[in-house]
Amino acid sequence: MELLRFITCGSVDDGKSTLIGRLLYDSKTLLRDQVAALERSSAKGGNGLNLALLTDGLRAEREQGITIDVAYKYFATPRRTFIIADTPGHVQYTRNMVTGASTADLAVLLVDARQGVLEQTRRHAYLASLLRIPHVVLAVNKMDAVDWSHDVYRRIRDQFLSLTSASGFADVHAIPVSALEGDNVVESSPRAPYYDGPPLLRYLEEIVVERPSDPDRSRLPVQLVLRPSDPALQDYRAYAGEVTSGVFRPGDAVVVLPSNIRTTIAGIDRYGEPVDEAYAPMSVAIRLRDDVDVGRGEVIASAERPPRVSQEITARLCWMAERPLVPRTRLLVRQATASVPGIVTAIESLVDIHSFADLPGPAQLALNEIGKVRIKTARPLAFDTYAEERTTGAFVLVDEASNGTVAAGLITAEESPT
Repeated sequence: MELLRFITCGSVDDGKSTLIGRLLYDSKTLLRDQVAALERSSAKGGNGLNLALLTDGLRAEREQGITIDVAYKYFATPRRTFIIADTPGHVQYTRNMVTGASTADLAVLLVDARQGVLEQTRRHAYLASLLRIPHVVLAVNKMDAVDWSHDVYRRIRDQFLSLTSASGFADVHAIPVSALEGDNVVESSPRAPYYDGPPLLRYLEEIVVERPSDPDRSRLPVQLVLRPSDPALQDYRAYAGEVTSGVFRPGDAVVVLPSNIRTTIAGIDRYGEPVDEAYAPMSVAIRLRDDVDVGRGEVIASAERPPRVSQEITARLCWMAERPLVPRTRLLVRQATASVPGIVTAIESLVDIHSFADLPGPAQLALNEIGKVRIKTARPLAFDTYAEERTTGAFVLVDEASNGTVAAGLITAEESPT
């Protein structure tokens, strides 16, 4: 069955964890011992089933009543399999939402019907757009708290559609729901006669998710050079990694970047056996026709459609550290399998989270702020823009002193190619 990866996001207390719990409980995908444990834990609170306990696993989360980490849950129906990432709503954990969204095909963005669209709703919508998640479900939750008002639902729906009209989403679908009571989650609810669409689960089962990939834009970031110690294999040399896009076949002309060495593929091995082709997301070892110097961090790519190579990149950056980012900050750039020292040479703009417009010339980026920056690296990088390829177009910035990740970046263009 086809796999759908999706996230739940939105502002704090919008009911994300409860919605996931309702999906799991009402779709009857929980094991008996899970249901028994849920009933025992909920009984201590005395307010019925606390479905959020199915995802809020950390003690700190249970004590504070908020999701801090990204909770992943797997479930399946007869029609599809799912991996859900329940991402935090609190503003200080926006960085965790970026982590959960990075591999998602669809976002379920919750809005509390009593509160409407809030700043964090806008921020999550922008990040979903920035991360090129194609499909968004606007779940207007807690409709039971506003007596299932059509006017409230329509106002929130129209405001959100206006907000995301230029976002690049393939589609935005709004559903009035009550995660607490189960309306329009797994089964359709008569309480919202103005809504004639499917309940959430059926929508998730039926949505067609296309994962476009250009077969000619082949990429394999090298993770490991294989040189077996077995004397019988002393002449064996291969370059192992995961194919992130495209297709490789023996005989294909390829280029190794950033060193710009051109050669052809002599063979492709998987689990020690030769294969006729390799495509994303297969992990393989590629043998090259010529004896060339290739190491971790380099990219084997199609000679006809190679990635860009430059020491200067322009990127959208989500800053994740308490200490603000200022120009001339030195950090480690980790992109695909490469790890290169770099310096942020300029902060060109800051995203206004209310209008999604770029505000020019900020002096710094504070925690959870999103901006456009220029970065110069100590050595050339081989990359695509994030719009072209997710893996080779994304990177993280790491503080070399603490080894902590301080930013997530999406490459938008290159400056001064080398």
